[in-house]
Amino acid sequence: MKRDERGGARVLSVNISDRTGEVKRPVDSAEFRTGGVVGDAHFGLSDIKQVSLLADESADKIRKLGLSVGAGAFAENLTTAGVDLKNLPVGTRLRIGESLCEVSQIGKECHAGCTIKQQAGTCVMPTEGIFTRVLEGGRVRPGDAIAVL
Repeated sequence: MKRDERGGARVLSVNISDRTGEVKRPVDSAEFRTGGVVGDAHFGLSDIKQVSLLADESADKIRKLGLSVGAGAFAENLTTAGVDLKNLPVGTRLRIGESLCEVSQIGKECHAGCTIKQQAGTCVMPTEGIFTRVLEGGRVRPGDAIAVL
């Protein structure tokens, strides 16, 4: 995966999975609705954790430990670049593509079988991944801008 050379905060990859607890796969686009990402296994399961985001800059920390991790490896719906996700306060609104989302949680506990934590001894999702709830639905694609409102 190559970072967007245009600069600015951007979506690098949109990722979904058929089942919870597995690595997500990149897709060309996804529809965000209240409830989360249409077509993702987590759709409708949580009011708080509807869409998960992780900055590629955070994944770089794991790559430096020798693991080859790509988009969706942390089970994130959006892999981003150019935005300091981990320091956005809960309640921050983000315009992501056609959607409007609100930061609802920072970090999450890794599940017992977290392969990344087992292999690297650490994982960035618990401290650097974020979750949002969808306030206004819309399509989101790789390359879309992310605006912190």
